[in-house]
Amino acid sequence: MHRVGSAGNTANSVRPRKEKRLTYILNDADGTKHCAGVNCLALLKSSVTNRCDYLFTGSRDGTLKRWALSEDGASCAGCSATFESHVDWVNDAIITGGNTLVSCSSDTTLKTWNCLSDGTCTRTLRQHSDYVTCLAAAQKNSNIIASGGLGGEVFVWDLEAALAPTSKTSDATDDDCSNMINGPGNSLPSTSIRTISSSNNISLHTTQSHGYVPIAAKGHKESVYALGMNDSGTLLVSGGTEKVVRVWDPRTGSKTIKLRGHTDNIRALLLDSTGRLCLSGSSDSMIRLWDLGQQRCVHSYAVHTDSVWALASTSTFSHVYSGGRDLSLYLTDLATRESILLCTKEYPISQLALHDDDIWVATTDSSVNKWPAEGRNPLEVFQRGGSFLAGNLSFSRARASLEGSTPVPVYKEPSLTIPGTPGIVQHEILNNRRHVLTKDTSGSVKLWEITRGTVVEDYGEVSFEEKKEELFEMVSIPAWFTVDAKLGSLSVHLDTPQCFSAEMYSADLNIVGKPEDDKVNLARETLRGLLAHWLTKRRQKFGSQASANGEVPSGKDISARNLTLSRVEVDGNAENDSAVYLPFEFSTTSPPSIITEGSQGGPWRKKITCLDGTEDEKDFPWWCLDCVLNNRLPPRENTKCSFYLHPCEGSTVQILTQGKLSAPRILRIHKVINYVVEKMVLDKPLDSMNSDGTLAPGHPGGQSQHPSVGGDGSFRSGLKPWQKLKPSIEILCNNQVLSPDMSLATVRTYIWKKQEDLVLNYRVVQGG
Repeated sequence: MHRVGSAGNTANSVRPRKEKRLTYILNDADGTKHCAGVNCLALLKSSVTNRCDYLFTGSRDGTLKRWALSEDGASCAGCSATFESHVDWVNDAIITGGNTLVSCSSDTTLKTWNCLSDGTCTRTLRQHSDYVTCLAAAQKNSNIIASGGLGGEVFVWDLEAALAPTSKTSDATDDDCSNMINGPGNSLPSTSIRTISSSNNISLHTTQSHGYVPIAAKGHKESVYALGMNDSGTLLVSGGTEKVVRVWDPRTGSKTIKLRGHTDNIRALLLDSTGRLCLSGSSDSMIRLWDLGQQRCVHSYAVHTDSVWALASTSTFSHVYSGGRDLSLYLTDLATRESILLCTKEYPISQLALHDDDIWVATTDSSVNKWPAEGRNPLEVFQRGGSFLAGNLSFSRARASLEGSTPVPVYKEPSLTIPGTPGIVQHEILNNRRHVLTKDTSGSVKLWEITRGTVVEDYGEVSFEEKKEELFEMVSIPAWFTVDAKLGSLSVHLDTPQCFSAEMYSADLNIVGKPEDDKVNLARETLRGLLAHWLTKRRQKFGSQASANGEVPSGKDISARNLTLSRVEVDGNAENDSAVYLPFEFSTTSPPSIITEGSQGGPWRKKITCLDGTEDEKDFPWWCLDCVLNNRLPPRENTKCSFYLHPCEGSTVQILTQGKLSAPRILRIHKVINYVVEKMVLDKPLDSMNSDGTLAPGHPGGQSQHPSVGGDGSFRSGLKPWQKLKPSIEILCNNQVLSPDMSLATVRTYIWKKQEDLVLNYRVVQGG
């Protein structure tokens, strides 16, 4: 299934999450290029001379892009806009009404855009309960479009009615004109559409804003992958996994004809302008021409050796261009059955768009190519020779291929390429839980620092497995995030409360101006870095109200959610300000994008630098705002590690311990050494032991949640604290001497390797 995917994002899963997720997508290089396969193409031809045409591309990276083409079509002036709002693969796009771009996505939505805008979404249409895979438009009736998707859903939309401005009501929320975000005081038009099909439908807006409901064409029992519509919008054809072509009256949604003949999924459909003839491409490798008046297949064309995924016809419907899984683009004369191989490349072809005498070809690669096609006079191509007669049985083409009669392509190289960037195809989270190793489609291996969203090392084309082994560190840090690369780039997912489980000492993060023993919560600081721009904008708009003690500031007409301290714990370690530490500063030149949702409006996607400060709990998860604005974290588990401390067997040195000890998981072994030394030298630890046997904060007020340093309690530059201590003590576990730099969590994971409480032994080093 080449046109459908899932970003593993969060919002429209049938099983609801307890809390909404926040995802951020990292951008490596040129944000003007796609980083995943291109699923769809749409051409906007200028009606004015001396004005350029535009090509729109929709990608598996979740974005659409607009490319300005030169007047002669010989060059591309580059990406002039990125349309970012979908939170999953973009599967199809059409242009209707002259300048309205409509897209559909695996995020279950349709979105409308002004073709010539800066990329702002003008409306989100919600009706489908599963991935939306395909669209069709009536060329001479700009109001009518159709959408099809998984679950057998087909809807016919009247865009004029669907996009009609509506007044805001107290119980109907605005859908987003800019990634579903509305700030206080912003009153935007809304389309809240109720679900009318199966009980599995997910209706994010149950309240009708103006009662518009699209026409449901009910009849498909399985998924729909292809749609076609005639120019006047009076005829609709659909196909999918049922292997039949269904014909509908889109004005009523009623079925009129069912055409059988294909033996596998139908993946592409075309109707001629009158609606009399229909072309279908299938995973059975066949192209079929149907006469809808006669309700039968009049020709079958065995051109391809594998699934046919894309079709484009000349204006007179005399010739068809076809591409698919066999990596090849063919031109076929529908009357004479003569066929010729135009080109073949290394990627399956997902969609085609004729542009005068050329044809744009989208593939599972992130680049888009334009090839010569002689679209206005295709007979010229056949005059070059090399054509063959298409059989009418699929095995005939396959047999010819096996016998070695493979046609020679007419064109070796495209006339123009719009390059993409390599997408990530392999990734591994390293043990330090701050770095992710990736490999892209070009074979390049890179090391990402996910708390800053940047590439810290580009190793080039090296062995991914060898580099992963080389970078292995024997450290144990809780898994506080998950990642995937389904959008071609790294998507980092934060889920509460798990994401707040990882801490590190400020010294290990090289944070300047912060006490070395201060603990830093990685998720908290990452969120502060991601939302630094938003917080600055918010404070400019609302001043001191941007951060409220005890409750999350909320938008107009939305009551604030009181978050009491019984539900959360205040992180007393950090000041409640907007300072962002260097290891958590995200780039503003290649900023990451956020995917999340709040209490209303559904999921949205936006670059962090495009947030305007008006977003609130309608747009963000409450736990995210409570962390950033109020410096509060949810209750966390497993932040402590219990252990016993005993002398080594035969040791003459013994200290009085108080049974089981408890300390933060990140406590270093040198702190345990300090504790032993303090007990030996002073007969009691200074202030690093509570009466209950817990290694306690060394400073009043809970500012440092680990034992204080023995001796003079200071850290001198260039001298590790345990190097100053006499006598010299070693800590062992399972008879293995432990490095003073090891944490308790690391010892438990890699040395102790048991479920029961950790047991540590100590001894005096001879000659110490």
